[in-house]
Amino acid sequence: MPNSETVLVVDFGAQYAQLIARRVRQAQVYSEIVPSSMSVEKMLAKNPKAIILSGGPSSVYAEGAPSIDKKLFEAGIPVFGICYGFQAMAAALGGVVTQTGKSEFGRTEMQISDTSSKLLTGLPNEFKVWMSHGDSVTTVPAGFTSTAQTSATPIVAFESGNAMFAGVQFHPEVLHSENGQEILRRWLIDIVGCTPAWNSENIVASEVARIKEVVGTKRVLCGLSGGVDSAVAAAIVQKAVGSQLICVFVDHGLLREGEAEQVERDFVASTGVALHVVDAKERFLTALAGVTDPETKRKIIGTEFIRVFEAAAREVSATESIDFLVQGTLYPDVVESGGGEGTANIKSHHNVGGLPDDLQFTLVEPLRTLFKDEVREAGLQLGLPEEIVMRQPFPGPGLAIRIVGEVTENNLGILRRADAIAREELKRAGLDRVIWQCPVVLLAGVRSVGVQGDGRTYGHPIVLRPVSSEDAMTADWSRVPYDVLEKISTRITNEVREVNRVVLDVTSKPPGTIEWE
Repeated sequence: MPNSETVLVVDFGAQYAQLIARRVRQAQVYSEIVPSSMSVEKMLAKNPKAIILSGGPSSVYAEGAPSIDKKLFEAGIPVFGICYGFQAMAAALGGVVTQTGKSEFGRTEMQISDTSSKLLTGLPNEFKVWMSHGDSVTTVPAGFTSTAQTSATPIVAFESGNAMFAGVQFHPEVLHSENGQEILRRWLIDIVGCTPAWNSENIVASEVARIKEVVGTKRVLCGLSGGVDSAVAAAIVQKAVGSQLICVFVDHGLLREGEAEQVERDFVASTGVALHVVDAKERFLTALAGVTDPETKRKIIGTEFIRVFEAAAREVSATESIDFLVQGTLYPDVVESGGGEGTANIKSHHNVGGLPDDLQFTLVEPLRTLFKDEVREAGLQLGLPEEIVMRQPFPGPGLAIRIVGEVTENNLGILRRADAIAREELKRAGLDRVIWQCPVVLLAGVRSVGVQGDGRTYGHPIVLRPVSSEDAMTADWSRVPYDVLEKISTRITNEVREVNRVVLDVTSKPPGTIEWE
């Protein structure tokens, strides 16, 4: 790690545990997520500077509910509780948690009740926070002071005399909580004394040094997809070992307009990496001919990718063996798979596409401690083109799953042109960084009557699916201004002759998914 200071986020089953960890890092302090089942001894063995207890769905007194070993509070480590963590902390230290019958959900007005609070001093006396609780702390532990309240809950924040032990009933990590990030920053930096040293420059320097040591003089292989994760991972490894890295780009013909060229031209120009390009467009189109079922499409693309990548790997290693394989595994992938230490060899579930077990490499995962926003920061730090680094999330099977119907060269061409227009207009309007993702979908199996010029047409509809999200687990449809939608629709129907209708998807996730297939 760039510095020795680590803040542990203890996950009690909260939907926001990863968001808490991200907010800690946004305060420039390194964080790791650990399960609530981890023993205090193992937590302390990580030598944390501080510990944050997350929220969770349980009731503190329910049978089987996760609890906190009181030894945690006897170890001299500062602890901050959020929501369930706030209640569990109170109960462990001798306070009282009660089912009062007064629940609070969503945005709630909070009042500071103790202006001498080290945690809340200087903030507005009243501001809105995001609540989600049924139980409430009704008595603070001995030596603690209640510092804030709402109309329904008398105790929504408390702290010890020096505020090294503190907590809040609300969720400071969500954007709906006003002053939430400042509260976390204040506790971490001003009260605990963490050093704000976690940044993209240090991340890159630390990973480069580690990879140099691990790889030595051996060769490394990386599969480039055109996405930000594989690009940044490759750039970090290239900075570490230079010409020992060779990248393979399988052009399956399912990328958006200009993206294959970005990999072949712009990425190589910015990194100097050795790139082996496999033109497999015809192979993938042949394999997908006549297929309309989305799951079958995914399986065909995955299988073909494995075969093509395996052949390319054997080709580039024919003269000199390759010992390492780069993967763009991110920290959420690590957490969601159980937070293990990883495996020595690539297995079928890894994100390169499921390579066979007899294709043995040692993994190099330079991004496995990073969240997506940190990956983007690292990419900019490395000098990668913004078009690659700031690229919106894009599915591995590419445009194949944005065509509802058969994947043909003609349908791909229609969708590419429509997608390029939508992206161009969203960028021109300054919305490409505001909108999380805007899938453009071709309903290839649907036609409708239209009028263009003086003639009747029978064309395809295009669906615009702009969504706003933080992590893709949930999403809301983005309220794109009408004038921008008008420009996109007019240009698509004027410039893509096969399309005579543009529609807007206004479904949130849930119940809908972000992608249509």
